[in-house]
Amino acid sequence: MSARTDKPHEVVERALELSRADGCVVIADERSTANLRWAGNALTTNGVTRGRTLTVIATVDGKEGTAAGVVSRSAVTADELEPLVRAAEAAARGAAPAEDAQPLVTGGTPSPEFTEAPVETSSAVFADFAPALGEAFARARAGGRELYGFANHELVSTYLGTSTGLRLRHDQPDGTLELNAKSPDRTRSAWAGRSTRDFKDVDPAALDAELAVRLGWAERRIDLPAGRYETLLPPTAVADLMIYQLWSSSGRDAAEGRTVFSKPGGGTRLGERLAGLPLTLRSDPDEPGLESAPFVVAHSSGGDRSVFDNGLPIRATEWISGGELKQLTTSRHGAALTGLPVAPGADNLILDGGGDRSLEDMVASTTRGLLLTCLWYIREVDPATLLLTGLTRDGVYLVEDGEVVGEVTNFRFNESPVDVLGRATEAGRTEKTLPREWSDWFTRSAMPALRVPDFNMSSVSQGV
Repeated sequence: MSARTDKPHEVVERALELSRADGCVVIADERSTANLRWAGNALTTNGVTRGRTLTVIATVDGKEGTAAGVVSRSAVTADELEPLVRAAEAAARGAAPAEDAQPLVTGGTPSPEFTEAPVETSSAVFADFAPALGEAFARARAGGRELYGFANHELVSTYLGTSTGLRLRHDQPDGTLELNAKSPDRTRSAWAGRSTRDFKDVDPAALDAELAVRLGWAERRIDLPAGRYETLLPPTAVADLMIYQLWSSSGRDAAEGRTVFSKPGGGTRLGERLAGLPLTLRSDPDEPGLESAPFVVAHSSGGDRSVFDNGLPIRATEWISGGELKQLTTSRHGAALTGLPVAPGADNLILDGGGDRSLEDMVASTTRGLLLTCLWYIREVDPATLLLTGLTRDGVYLVEDGEVVGEVTNFRFNESPVDVLGRATEAGRTEKTLPREWSDWFTRSAMPALRVPDFNMSSVSQGV
């Protein structure tokens, strides 16, 4: 048997049979990708790849506690399967007791499709998209624009089995489209991105038309100094900020006084109002169009994510409800330490603000302010306040009396997502979006545009 002909569930079962550890978790990830890339209004490359990664987590009970060993390898053959299991067991025996040790998850209904073949993508996913992209190339060429970008589609079938009897499976489609339009002299640039499950809901013509308008705005250049400006953050920029906030919302870290969600003097800020607007930040594995794994899949431990929680159900959770902090991400170990409810993080994020206006509507009601395209190169400055710094990119525009009057300087910003939520005065209509900065790690989000009256553009940037 080979890495590609073995059925994934059989590999999982065989690895569990080979295990001599006190406990064992096996995760098989079957991955297939299809992609297109283009530059200067012409396709440059395309391809399809397939592969398997097998992760074995062995747990060994000792006098001082339970230790875990984790080993992951790609393209594991039949002859390599037993050495992989033994390597995980050796790693566990050589490790100190795991701080996050918990009994392996039990119970749960086996996934009915656990023994079925993995789903796979192919170039057929672009059957309608590719011709439409070609038409967009022609329009861009006629309009004096050059289009660059890529489309990527991935399908991952995850098979999770444990020595305690769990047999779970999840199929995750994941598609991203990034499109960049440039003027022939490369002095003007505009970007748009979309997240999709199947490329049936993305329209290259509409994106090209949007970018053409932005390139037109950039024909007039206005220099502005650094400072605080009323700023319209589009959904993609809001997603980048909210995703980083979710990643920084460990209940244990907050209880230990290390984060923006720590209460001065001890404890957490749970129950505290963070936003004046009725904002709700939530995750839900069953969110239509943003579906994600309904159980924990942890290839390693870290923060409030634990390999001992593999297979633990993930339920709909409101992190912020009506502006009030309601929940922090918490593993079973973190819950035992802090007394907080168990709340594993999900792989999607939705911000609802009750608004129904589009970004264009918000621009039309702006007396004077900035309209951003996206954020990038985001880095943390201070975990205690969750102060982030980063850059604007591919177009910052000045709005006066409801109209965009030109492109302004790019800026470096310094802001905390928590503070941004607290100061936002308007939330637009929630819509699916692609975060620019975090699109390699987190693609399933829906966000509104936000109006922030005093967004801190701390210095002028020469970036584009």
